[in-house]
Amino acid sequence: MELPDQLLYTHDQALLGLMIALIMLGMGASLTVNDFRAVARNPKGVLTGFLSQFGLMPLIALGMSIVLKLHPAFAISLILIGCLPGGTTSNMFAYFSRGSVALSISMTTASTLLALIMMPIIINLYTVGFTAQLSADLRVGGVETEFVIPTGNIISSLVLVLLPVILGMILRRKSPGWAKTAEDTAGFLAVVVILYLIVTAFLRHGDLFIKTPKEVYIASIGLGLAGFFFGYWFSRLIGMKPIFQRAISLETGIQNTPVAFAIILLSFNEPVQSQMLWLAILYATFIVMTSSVITLYFRKKGRFDWNVFKNTQIHNRLFGKDYVTHYPDGYLPNRLVSDPSQGTQPAQKR
Repeated sequence: MELPDQLLYTHDQALLGLMIALIMLGMGASLTVNDFRAVARNPKGVLTGFLSQFGLMPLIALGMSIVLKLHPAFAISLILIGCLPGGTTSNMFAYFSRGSVALSISMTTASTLLALIMMPIIINLYTVGFTAQLSADLRVGGVETEFVIPTGNIISSLVLVLLPVILGMILRRKSPGWAKTAEDTAGFLAVVVILYLIVTAFLRHGDLFIKTPKEVYIASIGLGLAGFFFGYWFSRLIGMKPIFQRAISLETGIQNTPVAFAIILLSFNEPVQSQMLWLAILYATFIVMTSSVITLYFRKKGRFDWNVFKNTQIHNRLFGKDYVTHYPDGYLPNRLVSDPSQGTQPAQKR
C-alpha cells in the first residue's frame, strides 16, 4: 500500500503534540497518591491487568500480524499499540459499563509507569522478523541501511509523555477545581484528536480509505475486540468478580492511542512513520465505536450485580465496616454468594 510521504503536515504535528500534552495533563489530574496506594492494596486485580495488558495484547497483536500477513510497518504499529498502557478513555468506559473505576484507574496508573520498562522490551522482542523484512525492502529500494527499532527514542517519548501526567498530579494537589476541569477536558480532547486526524486524512488523502487493504481494517478493529474478549474471560477464569471483569476487559482492549501517536511521530522516520500512523488512526477510530457497543452490553448485563454491590457498600457506610448484609436464600447468583460486595468490603466475604 502506497502512502503519501507525509501523512500529517508540520503544523498538524505541532497541534497534535499540544493536544497530546493536554490529554496527558488531564490524565494526571485524575490521579492521586491514593490511586498508587490502591495498586498495592489490590495486587490481584492489577496483576491480572498487567498480564492482560503486557502479556495477552502484545501476543494477540503479533499473532494477528503473522496470520494476516501485514506489511512490516503495519505489523510494528499493531504490536506497538498492543503493548500501550491504558488511559483516561478506558476509565470513562469502565464507569459507564458499571465496572470498577478504582481498579481501572489503578491499572492505568500501573501500566503507564511499567510501560517505560515493558514497551521497549516487548517491541524489540516481537518485531525482530518484521524489522529484518523492512531492512530487506529498503535494500531492494536502493537504501543501504538496516532498519532498527529506535529503543532510546521510544523511552524518551514515553518520558516526555509522562511529564504532563506528573504536572497534572501536582495540579490536582494544588488546585482540585482546575484539576477537575483539566480531567474533563482530556476526555473531550481525546475525541477531538481522533476526529481531527480522520478529517484531515480524509480531506487530503481520501483515497487511502479505499486503498487500505482489508487485512489492515481487520487488524485495527480486531485487536480491540480481542482485548475485550480475552481480558474478560481471563479475569473470569482466575475468579475475579463481575465489576472487576468488566473493568479489566475494557482496560485491556482500550489502549492509550495518543501515546502511540507521540511515539510514532517522535521515534520513527518516513516512509515507515506514515504507515504506522495510519494504522494507529484506524485503531483509534474503531476502538471508540466498539467500546461503546461493549459498554452498552456490559451496562445491561451488570445491572443486578452493580445494584448488589452498591447496596452492600451503603450498608457498611451506614452500619459500620464490620456489618454483614444478609440476602434471602437463592436471591444471589453463584458468582455473588461468597461476596456480594465483590471484594470491596472485607466484612461481606462469606
